[in-house]
Amino acid sequence: MDQKKCEPCSKNTPTFKGEALRQLSRDLGGNWKVVDDHHLEKEYAFDDFKSALDFTNRVGEIAEAEGHHPDIYLTWGKVSLKIWTHAVDGLSKNDFILAAKADAVR
Repeated sequence: MDQKKCEPCSKNTPTFKGEALRQLSRDLGGNWKVVDDHHLEKEYAFDDFKSALDFTNRVGEIAEAEGHHPDIYLTWGKVSLKIWTHAVDGLSKNDFILAAKADAVR
């Protein structure tokens, strides 16, 4: 999934729920949590602040290139990502693509 590109979204972009959402989550793997069928969350652990910051910057570069931006929380030794599609206030294919890309640059 990390080789795919995010596509522009609108309020008509399909969202995933139920079995389709569970299947995408299984395909994504990587210990991502689906919260309230609304967003994805994951926390990454690092040995120090610089490593966490470097990862944050890599994710930021991906987000800019994809035009799809996660909420990012950075602290010493930890980065948390929260991803959802704001245009539909739920989960679209783009969220899973961005999550896979974040895992790929870990």
